[in-house]
Amino acid sequence: MLYLWLKALHIISMVCWFAGLFYLPRLFVYHAQSEDTVSKERFSIMERKLYRGIMGPAMIATLVFGIWLISLNPSAYFGQGAWMHAKLTLVVILIGYHHMCGAQVKRFARGENTRWFNEVPVLILLAIVILVVVRPF
Repeated sequence: MLYLWLKALHIISMVCWFAGLFYLPRLFVYHAQSEDTVSKERFSIMERKLYRGIMGPAMIATLVFGIWLISLNPSAYFGQGAWMHAKLTLVVILIGYHHMCGAQVKRFARGENTRWFNEVPVLILLAIVILVVVRPF
């Protein structure tokens, strides 16, 4: 029963994390397109609150529940092929992307508007779901 609760909490926190990873870059685009000071300040606040208040805790919860799940039966995850290694590699890349988003939040707060890419989390999500469900290798 513990396994199922952990799995549910892992999926819920992952969905929350990805929601932020999808929405924050969209905020960056709107922020870069805004021209008045009030809008720029509002977007900075929204970006900071999303990153620190939702994305950070959701990322940590995703990692904690995922590690906990693996620790219950490591051989079940690592003994079935390389899919888990590939998934964990993508998770590490996603953590890097998360922190790149955090650096971008700081840049926008300083008034430095730069182009940002928002396709990365979509591609990683597709790959992770396929790895977990299909387990192609």
